[in-house]
Amino acid sequence: MWSVGKMSASKKHTSFDPPSSASSDSDVNDRHDLEPLLIDHVGANGICNGSTDGHGVDYCCPASPTTVPAKTARSNSSESTVRPPRTARQRQRTTSMSQKTSNPSESIIRANNRTIYTAGRPPWYNCAGQQVEPFVIGICGGSASGKTTVAQKIIESLDVPWVTLLSMDCFYKILNDKQHDQALQNEYNFDHPDAFDIDLMIDVLRKLKEGRKVEVPIYNFITHSREPTTKTMYGANVIIFEGILVFHSPEVLKLLDMKVFVDTDADIRLARRLKRDISQRGRDLEGVLKQYSTMVKPSYANYIAPTMVHADIIVPRGGENKVAIHLIVQHVHTQLQLRGFKLRETLANSYIGEPMPDSLHLLPTTPQIKGLHTFIRNRETSRDEFIFYSKRLIRLVIEYALSLFPFTPVTVETPQGVTYEGQRLACKRICGVSILRAGETMEQAICDVCKDIRIGKILIQTNQVTGEPELYYLRLPKDIKDFKVILMDATVATGAAAMMAIRVLLDHDVPEENIMLVSLLMAEIGVHSIAYAFPNVRIVTSALDPEINEKFYVIPGIGNFGDRYFGTEPSEEYIS
Repeated sequence: MWSVGKMSASKKHTSFDPPSSASSDSDVNDRHDLEPLLIDHVGANGICNGSTDGHGVDYCCPASPTTVPAKTARSNSSESTVRPPRTARQRQRTTSMSQKTSNPSESIIRANNRTIYTAGRPPWYNCAGQQVEPFVIGICGGSASGKTTVAQKIIESLDVPWVTLLSMDCFYKILNDKQHDQALQNEYNFDHPDAFDIDLMIDVLRKLKEGRKVEVPIYNFITHSREPTTKTMYGANVIIFEGILVFHSPEVLKLLDMKVFVDTDADIRLARRLKRDISQRGRDLEGVLKQYSTMVKPSYANYIAPTMVHADIIVPRGGENKVAIHLIVQHVHTQLQLRGFKLRETLANSYIGEPMPDSLHLLPTTPQIKGLHTFIRNRETSRDEFIFYSKRLIRLVIEYALSLFPFTPVTVETPQGVTYEGQRLACKRICGVSILRAGETMEQAICDVCKDIRIGKILIQTNQVTGEPELYYLRLPKDIKDFKVILMDATVATGAAAMMAIRVLLDHDVPEENIMLVSLLMAEIGVHSIAYAFPNVRIVTSALDPEINEKFYVIPGIGNFGDRYFGTEPSEEYIS
């Protein structure tokens, strides 16, 4: 056990919102529908709540970036003489990059009292798609000892963007009428273990450690009741769980990787408690003193102080103790480095020469399909023609993917009064999820063939320094676990981005067998990587290419699909 007593004067602590997930405003100019989503749906604590209505999605069919004009000259003799749409203005190419910085504010955007974290989350799973457990820190201590301040100081010093801060205060039990009256009279003991819903607390913490989404209750200390709404949280690289009785439950102790006890002088704790309860929780001086002397102080002696023996490190004087916080941060960094790995590089060098998996479904090759591929693979194809023929191919791939869902026999009556034995799609709930930005190009096709389908979005970009995919933003239907999900991305090379998106869906309790990955073009290595990690995920594409190059582009491939489609290819002057 470490006990760190040496301290130095610290600067005044400023408010800092610990992130539970991250968002990015990259390519907002290219996707006007993302701008309100990135600003309005990130919670005050940095959590992307991802819902504005009961369904979690407030749109169905997003506008396509470029549409074919209504009046298009066509020849009756041949399809090849189709006139493409007019040339659109070249867009400026943008690159999003996640970098480590010593100043947390450099990776934070604040707007309308909301916080947006622009540093993406690196892979939290191995090359087999299995969850790598986050590092969980438990912070215990008496009431008003400075536990939250210590947690915030750790977050600031860690410089790790994906951190979840969970407070034990969220898990106070719902009071009955008698207990509610006692609370109003300052006679209910909120510092007793029986005041907390321990079972719910353990369940939420365990799910967060497994990387799954959870709904955390919000407790109102003024009304002494839970709010009707909940707070959505996701797993993270680091989870900090703080509260007065964090070390009380043996089950919680088993989930903690590091245990910190904040030891603050009793007089300071009383002064802080008086200030907090009177200014923030609507209490009066007499009531706070009565509650402190009859309940808070005895509970500390009986239930909180004895748990100090479980601590790995004891922090005297709370957030002002810079030496202790520095030691904690050093240890956490060491543990995170031991759990890190190079995902994309590993995937690129695996499964060479292996037979194709049974989960792969290849669109039957016809002269028409070969012709469409000829257009989109040709480097001389203009952007307008590229968009036009890509849309045609996307529509065919989506239709083929839908044919793989189960159908049931059905009998209908024709207008001539004759019965017809047909089939009807057995899946009642299908949703699409696009991997931004290239996957967004497939949204219009699925909206055209599936009436009123709901669409989710996952923004994954490549870190230009590490070469690894990073998760920036997600917005999914609230009840997505009950849907068959069509995951869309234009191309798949190593499969790293697709694996991250599938891992996100699994963390939202979507069964693996309910996921179908649909793409225009895939590399064989990417297919093997996905099929090995997620054997029950069906994979649908229109073509397979044999290899990828050192920059992880598919060979022979179609280049950067997103750049060619959205017109963000670098100019000749930029290249030179």
